[in-house]
Amino acid sequence: MRFVDEAEVRVEAGDGGNGTIGFRREKYIPMGGPDGGDGGDGGSVYLIAVENVNTLVDFRYHAVHRAQRGQKGMSRNCTGRKGDDCFVPVPLGTKVSDFETGEVIGDLTEVGETLLVAKGGFHGLGNTRFKSSINRAPQKASKGSEGEHRILILELTLIADVGLLGMPNAGKSSLIRSVSAATPKVADYPFTTLHPNLGVVSVDDLRSFVIADIPGVIEGAAEGAGLGLQFLKHLSRTGLLLHLIDVVPYESMDTPVEAARKIIHEVEKWSDDLANKPRWLVLNKTDRLPYDEINERCQAIVDELGWTAPVFKIAAINGTGTKELMYAIMNFLEAERERRKNSEQE
Repeated sequence: MRFVDEAEVRVEAGDGGNGTIGFRREKYIPMGGPDGGDGGDGGSVYLIAVENVNTLVDFRYHAVHRAQRGQKGMSRNCTGRKGDDCFVPVPLGTKVSDFETGEVIGDLTEVGETLLVAKGGFHGLGNTRFKSSINRAPQKASKGSEGEHRILILELTLIADVGLLGMPNAGKSSLIRSVSAATPKVADYPFTTLHPNLGVVSVDDLRSFVIADIPGVIEGAAEGAGLGLQFLKHLSRTGLLLHLIDVVPYESMDTPVEAARKIIHEVEKWSDDLANKPRWLVLNKTDRLPYDEINERCQAIVDELGWTAPVFKIAAINGTGTKELMYAIMNFLEAERERRKNSEQE
């Protein structure tokens, strides 16, 4: 599933180092000539496309990136050291625009591809550069130029890592609200979600993934019924499916096991690949059960379904159990990325 994630970031290239004014002062050379060296160029800021970053959420914590300024020139015609460049990792598929002009600077689509977004300042000249036949002892040096400062808009077309499956009103929207900054509509009636919603889940400062809430799938979706059909095909692009079940449905609705079997049937009819994708069972709305009945009721559902994949018990409305679920997802996705990376290297 593709969505757009945006971030605003400020980049500041380093200023060029100033040139210096100096003269040789050595024994037996009392009237030495100028020997002031040039400054170093300022470092530039580059964006670099990497594989292990898949959202722009990290820019909320690190919104300014600076390159190093060039070192000042030194005597004995020594040039100052160039400032270190700054390389900012971004996900594949990041489009970069200038905030003030709207100009599209570039689009990073290949691993390792770099894009210059702020050029470092040019070095200043030492007084040696100004020596001439009529000015043997120049008292002049130039300053380095300023590095570019820019505000960038980063736009990323995201592919969701995790897709939510479930009947209408299973609590998918409540879950995505609970674990991310997304704010889908939530209400106690079916088909609250009319369009897909996306949330970026940040489990730590530098660990995040994308979760997608799609319109509820109903019986007959594989043939075109309901709102979920147009999105079933996109779920095959996710790395993990979460199958949400309402453990305490309304009297007019299917039992948890009946609802689960209908979803499984629709997924199997749609695609074998989708049916074989990793799928975890998430038993939601446990807050509606007496505390001492939660484990017994949930275990009965698991046993009747014959479920062997991971199972989680949560109450999305108040966040109970969601933190453990999100960390488990993050660990699973990272392990899968590492496995694919090792497989490609073999």
